[in-house]
Amino acid sequence: MPHAEPTQSTRSIEPDDANETSPASRASAGVIVKPVVNAVRILRYLTHKGAPERAADIARHLSINPSTCFNILRTLVAEDVVDFNPLSKTYSAGIGLARLVEQLVTQGQRLQGALPPMREVAARFGVTVTLWRRMGPDRIVLVHSESSPTDLHIDMPAGQRLPVLMGASGRLFVGRMGLTDDELRQAFEPIRWARPLSFDTYLREVNRARRRGWAADDGYFSAGVLAVAAPVCDQTGHIAYTVSAVMIRGQRSDAEIEIVGEALRDLGHRLEAVLF
Repeated sequence: MPHAEPTQSTRSIEPDDANETSPASRASAGVIVKPVVNAVRILRYLTHKGAPERAADIARHLSINPSTCFNILRTLVAEDVVDFNPLSKTYSAGIGLARLVEQLVTQGQRLQGALPPMREVAARFGVTVTLWRRMGPDRIVLVHSESSPTDLHIDMPAGQRLPVLMGASGRLFVGRMGLTDDELRQAFEPIRWARPLSFDTYLREVNRARRRGWAADDGYFSAGVLAVAAPVCDQTGHIAYTVSAVMIRGQRSDAEIEIVGEALRDLGHRLEAVLF
């Protein structure tokens, strides 16, 4: 089928972060750790400056207490992201910082290698294939999405965040978190779903996902949308990413959904070799 213009063919899903009402989310909202902020400001300043600077000059330029600035610099030197010249008593961006940037570039290159097999599955099944990454204890973030080249697809922009329990991906992450039923219920209670979902049903779906290696969310995350997801594990066996297929709800039989789930499970294994 010809690909229509996005304004005519695209359905957009942009979950509201207001859904993230778990106790952990509320507790962490707006928390700023000032020493971390100052450390980042110092690294940014040294990188932009491009020349060695004395601690007193850095503190004055950034309006940081001199003693605090010195202690942060000493810590950054110990962590090998800042270099110290004992003769001139100056600081500059260290080789360790360059290595961190290099690692990020490498991750980006690996992600590029994950896109062709994602596009292949998206085209084969006429779905949008998304890659989610866990960020911290209670969030997942959309890293990338590949839409099918059909006349109707669901557009999901990268960068959106969800509570870790939500969606098909959430059922996979939860299955590996080692929570008791009571702990899971406490985290489940504050979440607002697009349509009613009981805790007992959710728990059954988590356990089912653990057994078969893929999970489904039938319109609970977003009304009218069916999502199927499979894990992408790192070298230690922990789920680092999930790969998900998003489609219009009610257009596929249970047997067809199972075929998609198994294809995603295979895709997850392929992506493990690419991303790790």
